[in-house]
Amino acid sequence: MNIHYYRTESGFSITPALVFKTQVLRTFLHKAAARQGSFCSGSTCQLWSYLQVYHWVEMRTKMRIMGFRGTVIKPLNEAAAADLGAELLGEATIFIVGGGCMVLEYWRHQTNQRHKEEEQRAAWDALQDEVGRLALAFEALQAQMQATPPPGALEELRAQMQEVRAQLRARDGDAPSAPQAVSTSEK
Repeated sequence: MNIHYYRTESGFSITPALVFKTQVLRTFLHKAAARQGSFCSGSTCQLWSYLQVYHWVEMRTKMRIMGFRGTVIKPLNEAAAADLGAELLGEATIFIVGGGCMVLEYWRHQTNQRHKEEEQRAAWDALQDEVGRLALAFEALQAQMQATPPPGALEELRAQMQEVRAQLRARDGDAPSAPQAVSTSEK
């Protein structure tokens, strides 16, 4: 028996394991049939009938696809049934392993997607909190700006204050040199 091992990037492929298991199953079924003298006894009889039905359906389908209708399909002998059973078991194992891998990959993808969405939601909430904090700071700065008079109003107040001082000086008869010294120091 020649078993070829195929090397892939992830390691050895499943082909050698399938070949080995198929050979072991064939050997087991042949030994069981030889030990009991007949393939059909007890639980193996049920397997025999299932294999016969499977063989009949498979062959009938193949014949119809090829265009042969109404052909008689011969039942399997014990050796062919053992080979078919080993083949079906191998295919079922591959199918189950493949399906399990797909289910696990789907579950892993959903978990990663859920974590990604949670991280995005947390980042969005943090950004909303930051925007709210900045909006409050902006409102506080806006209120502070509204509380302080604009620079034009300050100049108006200085001009009015100079007019009032000039009127007071005119009324009191003070010398104009003293208030000018004060007004230049204020500027």
